[in-house]
Amino acid sequence: MNEATLTFLVIGALGALVVAASFLLGDRLPFTGPEANGLRSPDVFGGFAAAFGFAGALAYQLLRGRTTVPALTAAAIGVVVAVPIAYAAWRLSRTARGVPADPPAADTGLVGRRGLVVTPIPPDGYGEVRLRIGRRRPVKLRARASVPIPIGTHVYVVEVPDETSVVVEESGMRPG
Repeated sequence: MNEATLTFLVIGALGALVVAASFLLGDRLPFTGPEANGLRSPDVFGGFAAAFGFAGALAYQLLRGRTTVPALTAAAIGVVVAVPIAYAAWRLSRTARGVPADPPAADTGLVGRRGLVVTPIPPDGYGEVRLRIGRRRPVKLRARASVPIPIGTHVYVVEVPDETSVVVEESGMRPG
């Protein structure tokens, strides 16, 4: 393997490592944060570098001996391939960051909402209930009650002590 191909491959590998680190470590990286968004984000930079390096290495191997400046031509091809990849990475990361998170249970007005017990609620612990919140999406929350409640029982929420749990009572409706 010649030096130009190796250089392109190292650039591509480093770009892929930046993308992987950004994906796996997220905001814990030193070069991420609110100022590193848009075109300066690690996703965009890493995507560009990976596409540039790998496309450049492939182009160099295919062009070697067919042009007088194969490294420069391979670099130009790498840029042509990398720009749309970086743009796609920017759009995808912008879309992913714009997806709203589910609101915490305490903020959704759950008191009085009906649900269904999906894991039996013991007298001294937690079970689980399925409720519909937000845009009618089903959500499972930890639930406790003053009396044991079996699976399949319809309940309603009487209290929301924290963001991940509710206190419920039987609603008197049985599945039929």
